[in-house]
Amino acid sequence: MSKARKDPCKPYACRIQACLSENNYQEDRCVEVLEQMRICCLKWHAESLCCSGIDLERSYLKKADNDKSTVTSKRF
Repeated sequence: MSKARKDPCKPYACRIQACLSENNYQEDRCVEVLEQMRICCLKWHAESLCCSGIDLERSYLKKADNDKSTVTSKRF
């Protein structure tokens, strides 16, 4: 990626940091922005430095759904 071109996924990385900060770093409260970042990285992973820690195979929304069903099943 050239220095003149901005990182296409940087705005999503900033949104993740803001969401985590606003929610006491509870990842389950930021799954939507995490998923938006993953989608950006699916397209731009070769050009975005922000994508280095993103698991492209993992859907963050599915994890949140699974976590909720686990919590629900534990209550009963």
